Amino acid sequence: MASVTLCGTDAHIWDDDYATELPIIQGHEAAGTIVALDPSDTDVHAGSGTGGWAVGDRVAISPMFYCGQCHACSIGRVNACRHMSVYGCYEDGSLVTEQAVPLEKLYRVPDGLELSLAPMSEPASIAMQAVNRGRAQAGEKVLVSGAGPIGLLATVYLKDLGCDVTVSDMNPARLALATALGADRTFTVTPGDFPTAAQRTELDQLTRGDGPSLVIDATGAPASVATGVELVATAGRVVCVGISDAELRLTLRTLPVKEIDLLGSRNSQNLIGQALELLDRHQDSIGALLTHRFVFEDLDAAFETLVDPTAGVGKIAIDFPAEDPTEGDTRP
Repeated sequence: MASVTLCGTDAHIWDDDYATELPIIQGHEAAGTIVALDPSDTDVHAGSGTGGWAVGDRVAISPMFYCGQCHACSIGRVNACRHMSVYGCYEDGSLVTEQAVPLEKLYRVPDGLELSLAPMSEPASIAMQAVNRGRAQAGEKVLVSGAGPIGLLATVYLKDLGCDVTVSDMNPARLALATALGADRTFTVTPGDFPTAAQRTELDQLTRGDGPSLVIDATGAPASVATGVELVATAGRVVCVGISDAELRLTLRTLPVKEIDLLGSRNSQNLIGQALELLDRHQDSIGALLTHRFVFEDLDAAFETLVDPTAGVGKIAIDFPAEDPTEGDTRP
């Protein structure tokens, strides 16, 4: 293992506030190098369509497992599998020096991409899934609510697709990151007063009074989703990728009268490979998301930082000592 990044789900598991059976080894955003292969596995020779796998290959791990038989899987929506399992969430994960992983869960890291950034392909794939669910098109005016890692990575992907992106958040430091990652403008959210009259005027001028045609909500806050439904253009789309147990209340007039698509988004439909390509294209800017790095021995301090609201966390990386994968262990 080379590096594992942490996310909000990890904080909930750490606090025993998640649907996880403890004890468990955490870590579901991971990358490293292959140190050994089973020579009897045909995938060793087939690889991922690029000449097979070899010891020393740099790889990112897809942590998601699905049954392939439920309704969601039968229509290709494996990211919503009823019987899903995820490394580090429902079974032992990647915060280990070595991990045995099925070859079909590995994705080759592009040669030009720093291995330390590759674990972010997992959250990037989640952000890409949300954008894909919203059917984003070049030239669209999009509002991204929430400038946490998913909202910020969605911003990168939306800009990559040619969209005009407005990002809203309560945290000025996160909005500064959004600007660094390419957002066309940012709105500071004041609870109970968003959008302000000036912000609404700016949105109206931008969209000819229609409102954004796509809203990506990465907050999980009911008030934010309700605001997105109110702001989105008639016949627009609102995608909810933020998760919470809080109840959302909407009038039954809003959805049919505006004929809105209100969509949920979860995990990704095996987008890790595409996410690695996105990271490769934008690694100079995306590197700003990695605000903290810790060695594995300082894992306690890493989690304390993760849940500290004053720490200014974007993403936290846990780094493992570098080893030569071609030496030492020769187990199949």
